[in-house]
Amino acid sequence: MTDKPYEVLFLCTGNSARSILSEALLNRRGGGRFRAHSAGSQPTGRVNPFAIDMLHKAGIPTEGLRSKSWDEFAGPDAHPLDFVFTVCDNAAGEECPLWPGQPLTAHWGIPDPAAVQGSDAAKQKAFNDAFVTLERRIGLFTSLPLKSLERLTLASRLQEIGKA
Repeated sequence: MTDKPYEVLFLCTGNSARSILSEALLNRRGGGRFRAHSAGSQPTGRVNPFAIDMLHKAGIPTEGLRSKSWDEFAGPDAHPLDFVFTVCDNAAGEECPLWPGQPLTAHWGIPDPAAVQGSDAAKQKAFNDAFVTLERRIGLFTSLPLKSLERLTLASRLQEIGKA
């Protein structure tokens, strides 16, 4: 690993909620050590308004967030990635593209808040629950001594974070 920011990609099928929250959280909480992105295998084309609202309530900027395809991060012209995290079970089960840079990968699946039906209060609670879980995992991730961990040890720790 290097002194430049670590490139991190969060994946989910629709790239409208969990991966967007993860991108914004890591960019805010990462202290400049990380450059986070998000993408989806089948992007919805729009960021879920409850995700935007959750981020605003947490004081996290939302400028530039958009639902996009993972194709933007694959291929010979893409920036090398250091880490790729799936945050939904569907994306974890899909065959992913080959990522440039041979990134470490881990599955950090959580329930989809965008799939919650019912009242706005129920949806807001689902987004809050997802946010709290992602914030805890990102906090654990950013506290790892990345430069001093051996690759296999780091890979194991990343998987453990997905269970936290």
